[in-house]
Amino acid sequence: MDAVMAAPDAPPPAVVFVSAGASHSVALLSGNMLCSWGRGEDGQLGHGDAEDRLVPTVLSGFDAPGITLVICGADHTTAYSEDEQQVYSWGWGDFGRLGHGNSSDVFTPQPVKALQGLKIKQIACGDSHCLAVTMDAEVHSWGRNQNGQLGLGTSEDSLLPQKIQAFQGVCVKMIAAGAEHTAAVTEDGDLYGWGWGRYGNLGLGDRNDRPIPEKVSAVGGEKMMLVACGWRHTITISSSGSLYTYGWSKYGQLGHGDFEDHLVPHKVEALKDSTISQISGGWRHTMALTSEGKLYGWGWNKFGQVGVGDNEDHCSPVQVHLPEEQKVSQVACGWRHTLALTEKKNVFSWGRGTSGQLGHGEIVDRNTPMIIDAISPDGPGCKKLESSTTIPFAAKVWVSPSERYALVPDENVPKSGEAPGNGADVNVPENDVKRMRVRS
Repeated sequence: MDAVMAAPDAPPPAVVFVSAGASHSVALLSGNMLCSWGRGEDGQLGHGDAEDRLVPTVLSGFDAPGITLVICGADHTTAYSEDEQQVYSWGWGDFGRLGHGNSSDVFTPQPVKALQGLKIKQIACGDSHCLAVTMDAEVHSWGRNQNGQLGLGTSEDSLLPQKIQAFQGVCVKMIAAGAEHTAAVTEDGDLYGWGWGRYGNLGLGDRNDRPIPEKVSAVGGEKMMLVACGWRHTITISSSGSLYTYGWSKYGQLGHGDFEDHLVPHKVEALKDSTISQISGGWRHTMALTSEGKLYGWGWNKFGQVGVGDNEDHCSPVQVHLPEEQKVSQVACGWRHTLALTEKKNVFSWGRGTSGQLGHGEIVDRNTPMIIDAISPDGPGCKKLESSTTIPFAAKVWVSPSERYALVPDENVPKSGEAPGNGADVNVPENDVKRMRVRS
């Protein structure tokens, strides 16, 4: 790998936005620079190979101008070039989650041709499906759809983006994607849910799936402004800055002081005196940011992903303290790790680090925030970034589904009386191996 050096007196590129996947992370920097690090097994880092990266590494061959969005799915990544009006995607391609019309893996950023020319406002990526909201408030979805999470009225996967017809005449403001469910808020403040609903994560008062978007009525008359999805729970912020959560809570990820599921939105009373400005959902943990820049976390904490100095699950919000009490401007949850961007443009990470997703040059878990040197102005390595120098990005690097077989076990509803918190769960990937490869 080459090293990208800033001029001696030039300030390092500033981080604009961060995103986290199952075991990888990405950052958009000023100057149209994109970095990625962590697990690269499925090409989700975009460097043209399947290698892990332990520190932020620049996608040196990706020169699409005007990148404004970059979002991680579980094992894939998407980006949007405003100048080109083009969405790009790369990584694990099963179920058509890349939107390229097939299920092949892609190891370098490739254009999603079906979305070319659309002005995109927001992109959301779940475990195996993606959605995009256009400036005209239309919603397109693609990828896995076994529980109706695409909102198309069917349970068939879609290898190409399709418009959600149920939103015809409805101005969608933003969308959020979980493992197998989706949520949206409209410009009018209405909240919608669809897809897999077994834990009440759609907010509709039952545990049924929905193949098309359905309005959530039980929000006490409040208008909703923002929404985020964890793996199987949902988080939303009202116009007054109140925080509501619903869905699965085996690990306390709803923040209500217990481990009980909620089938409709329920206010997080512990933060009732704070104005919540941003939210993010991990696999089984939740983070919330206040308008004052204070960060809170709760839920599953086996790897320290809540960031409060221990490895115990927390069923109520606990404040995360950064060095010098730096104010946080953005937070992003991965499956088992968390990223935070501060007002000083420093990036901190904590949680699971076994694939290098924390960006510290090691494979160690952390239960308190640690600065990522390479992309933080207060980090000693901030003027030196690694850069991938692999094959030309114009060349497509595909791996067909026949060469790789994904095995993702289903998860059963917890039995009544099952122990909460860090109790046994056969589907928690202890060693982070989530698939088996079968070579034909």
